[in-house]
Amino acid sequence: MKKLLISTAMLATFALSGCASTGANTNAGTAVGNATNIGMNVFKAAINNQCRAEIEKQTTWRVASVVMNEEQKEAVKSKVCGCVSEQAPQHVTIVELGNAAINPEYRVQLATRVIAKSLQSCYASFTK
Repeated sequence: MKKLLISTAMLATFALSGCASTGANTNAGTAVGNATNIGMNVFKAAINNQCRAEIEKQTTWRVASVVMNEEQKEAVKSKVCGCVSEQAPQHVTIVELGNAAINPEYRVQLATRVIAKSLQSCYASFTK
């Protein structure tokens, strides 16, 4: 939870600094696009961190991880959570990201929803 809070704070900082640092740039669309890209990268990192915590709660993970050593578990977590974090931007809007930056309860709900939407499809893609 603490990592998600820190990551979201970084999202807000980067988004605001991206807008503030473009005073010489006359193309506002480029500034907003850059801030959005930075924000999405921070969001993906936060989703990856929370995914690693959430994956431990999944029945599928508990069953599959019984036969794995620690290195294998870490490799699978990296692949699955990497997949989840890459799919995350497809499941959120910039408005939702803004709300998540302001409201800690909404932030947790949004991350949980995004992870739930992506986790099963990512599991499936790696078990084929």
